[in-house]
Amino acid sequence: MNIHNRWFQLGAALVGMIMIANFQYAWTLFVKPIQQSTGWNLSDIQWAFTLFILFQTWVQPCQGWLIDRLGPRWFISVAGLLCGIGWGCLGVATTLPTFYALYATAGVGAALVYGGSIGLALKWFTERRGLASGIMAAGFGGGTAVTLPFLASILHSHGYHTAFAWSGAVQGLLILIVAQFLRHPAGAPVGSPVAKSAAAPVSTPRQFTTGEMLRTPQFYALYAMMVMMATGGLLVTAQAGPMAHSWGIGVATLTLAASLSPLANGGSRIFWGWVSDRFGRALTMGVAFALQSGSLLMVLALGKLSDAWFALTLVFSYFTWGEVFSLFPSIVGDYYGTRHATSNYGVMYSAKGVASIIGGGLSAMLYERFGTWSAAFYGSATLALLAAVAAFAIRPPAALPGTAPAGVPAAVK
Repeated sequence: MNIHNRWFQLGAALVGMIMIANFQYAWTLFVKPIQQSTGWNLSDIQWAFTLFILFQTWVQPCQGWLIDRLGPRWFISVAGLLCGIGWGCLGVATTLPTFYALYATAGVGAALVYGGSIGLALKWFTERRGLASGIMAAGFGGGTAVTLPFLASILHSHGYHTAFAWSGAVQGLLILIVAQFLRHPAGAPVGSPVAKSAAAPVSTPRQFTTGEMLRTPQFYALYAMMVMMATGGLLVTAQAGPMAHSWGIGVATLTLAASLSPLANGGSRIFWGWVSDRFGRALTMGVAFALQSGSLLMVLALGKLSDAWFALTLVFSYFTWGEVFSLFPSIVGDYYGTRHATSNYGVMYSAKGVASIIGGGLSAMLYERFGTWSAAFYGSATLALLAAVAAFAIRPPAALPGTAPAGVPAAVK
C-alpha cells in the first residue's frame, strides 16, 4: 500500500469527511425529538446549529495556517476526539449552555477535518482543483446518504440520546484511524504544491500568503458572494424538519428527503466542480447560483403542496447549492495559489459561519414571529441571485505572468 499515492490520500481524507457529514446534514431529524423532550423553543435549538457552523468555520483560518506548515495527521487525530465527545454527548445535555458547548466542540473537530481535507486535495491535485475539491466536499455534503438510514433507524427505535452516543463514538473512532495515513505531497516541502506531471502542465499563479490575500479587494467580493450563496442551503438544512412539520409533511417523507438530498448535495459538488474545470469558474458560478435562486422559490411555492413536491424541491435545492463548496476553494486556488491553500480557504470558509446566523437562528426567529417561512426564502433567493450577477464581474488579483485569466483555471485557458 502506497500511502503517498494521491488517490489514496484523497480516499482516506474522504472517509473523514463522510464521518462529519451527520453533524450538519442529519441535524434536522433531531430537532423535533429534542424539542419534544426538553421543551426548548425552536429558535433556542437552532441557535445551537448556528454555533456549530460558526465554530466549524471561524476557527479554520488559525488551524489552516498550522496544518499548512505541520501537516494534517496530528490535527485530524485531535479532531476525532473532539467530534466523538462533542456529538456523542449531545444526548445527555440537560441545559442549553451545555448543549451549545458540546455542539460547538463538535464544530471545532469538524473544522479540523474539513479544512485539512480540502487543503490536502488542493495540494495533491493542482491541475484539477475543481474535481478534487468537489470530490472532497461531496464527502461532507453527501456522506449522510451512507450513514443516515442507520442513524434514522436508531433514532426511531432507541431515541435521540442513543443515536447521538453511538454515531459519535463510531464516527470519532474512524476519523482517528484515517488521520494516521494523511500526508501532504511527498517530495515537496510542507505547504508547497505537489510537482506537476509533464502530462498535465499548468501555469502557476503567484503564491499569496493569507495576509496578502486579505489585502486584495477580490477576496471581499468572493467572501460576500459566499455568504449570499451559503445562506439558502443552510436555511434548508437547518429548517427542513420544522418546515415539514408546519406544512403537514410526514416523517417518512422527511426521512426520504433527508436521505436523497445528500446524494444531490454531494453530486452537485463533483458535477459543478468538473464543469468549472472545463468551462471556467465565473460562468459555472453564474449559472449554478441563478438556479439556486429559482430552486429556493420552488421550495416555498411547491414544497408545501404534497410530500412528493417537498422531497423533489429539496433535492433540487441541494443540487444547485452544494457547488459552493467546490467552486470557492477552487477559485481561491486559482487566484491565490496552493502553497497557503488550507489557510487561505479557511478564511474564505468562515463566510459559511456568517450565513449560518441567517439560515439558522434568525430564520427560526422569523418563523416564530410571523408564522411563515416566506421572508427567509424570499431573502435567500434574492441573495443567491445577487451572487450570480457578481460572479460575472469578478476578476483575479494582480499576479505574476502565467496566471490564468478571470474565472478560467490554468488547465483550460
